This record gives sequence, C-alpha cells and structure tokens, in this order.
Amino acid sequence: MIRVLFVCLGNICRSPMAEAVFRDLVKKSNLDEQIEVDSAGTSDWHIGKVPHEGTREILDKYQISFAGMQARQLQKEDADNFQYIIVMDDSNKENALEICEPSSDDEMILLTDFLKNRTDTYVPDPYFTGDFDYTYDLVLEGCEQLLQHIKQEQKL
Repeated sequence: MIRVLFVCLGNICRSPMAEAVFRDLVKKSNLDEQIEVDSAGTSDWHIGKVPHEGTREILDKYQISFAGMQARQLQKEDADNFQYIIVMDDSNKENALEICEPSSDDEMILLTDFLKNRTDTYVPDPYFTGDFDYTYDLVLEGCEQLLQHIKQEQKL
C-alpha cells in the first residue's frame, strides 16, 4: 500500500482539503486499493474537530466527500508509516521535521513543488486569508500532479 499524508498547521483547512481532493482523484483513477490517504496538523489546536466550514463548503461545491474526517496531530511514527509526506508551506515542513525526524528532509515535499506554470511557493492558509477558492485551485492542481508523479514513480 502506498501511503500519502498531507500536513498543514491545524489540520482543519488545507491538509483535509488536500486529503479529500486526493482521495477523490485516487478513487476516480481506480487506485483506492493501492493508495491510502490521510492528513495531520503540526499543532494540537483542533484535534478531533471536523474540517473548517470553508473547507467543507468548497468540498461540497465540487461534490467531494470529507465524511469521517477529523483533525489529528502529526506523530513521530508518521515518518515511518507514509512514503509521501506533503506539506503546505515551509513553516509546516520545519515543524513536521521536528516532530517526525525522518532520515532525510527529502521525505517531505511542498505541494507547490508539483504545480506547473505557477509562481506560488506555498499554499496560503484560508483560515487567515479567507480565500478557500484560491486554496482549492492550488490544492487541486497540486494533487493532480502529485497523483501523476506517484503513478509514474510507483509504475501504477
């Protein structure tokens, strides 16, 4: 099983959005028996909470399920349990590296590294910006490209 983990600060906006979008793409590609998806936050502020209302609204708009999703905090063992740890910004990466202590920081990749023809270096947090549509656009494109990357790398 290929395991993908999306990480942001609180695990209520960006990373659950990415988890839901990526899970939907995986399912539509008939790869849900081969790829497992999860998300986590580097903070413990929202543990057990459902995704933010803005995230739920944008996912509903595009008919993407977020059923059963609850915020959780990133754990040290996540570095061993996931082949792909995808972070939303440099601060998330720095904090995640402190928590997980992977053998190499190459194991954590910015979602924006998969964007083509964009100058964005991070996925802005709509909790602060209020722009869930823009965040969704970045997440969707990043997830589409990430899935292509995994399919090529894993020969799926």
